Amino acid sequence: MVTLGLVVAEFNAPVTEEMERSARAAADEADAEVAETLYVPGAYDSPLAADRLARRDGIDAVAVVGAIITGDTDHDQVIAEAAYGRLTDVSLDRDTPVTLGISGPGMSADEARARTDNGAKAVESAVQLAEEL
Repeated sequence: MVTLGLVVAEFNAPVTEEMERSARAAADEADAEVAETLYVPGAYDSPLAADRLARRDGIDAVAVVGAIITGDTDHDQVIAEAAYGRLTDVSLDRDTPVTLGISGPGMSADEARARTDNGAKAVESAVQLAEEL
């Protein structure tokens, strides 16, 4: 059985709450255990939480979910680039799969709501990587 850590960004909570539900359903379907969940303010904050989970004994992989919705500036692009790059660094530095279930940037709230299955996709990828590696 694969044991997962889950990071959930709370910004855009109506979307990310549904992403968390889809992630947990995918874990149940894959017979994986979500051993610990850390909630962070937003996607930008997720790398530190992912790193803490990846360092824990017994965590085989970490799935991260969040939603970066566009605004009036390019702020969503900056947040996404920073978060995505640092999550990759965590995965490589800790030799632990860290999978990306963050949707965005450049999407509307409606587009984000249509992509809540990214939570499930992140868990499915985490399980697959943990089993393969």
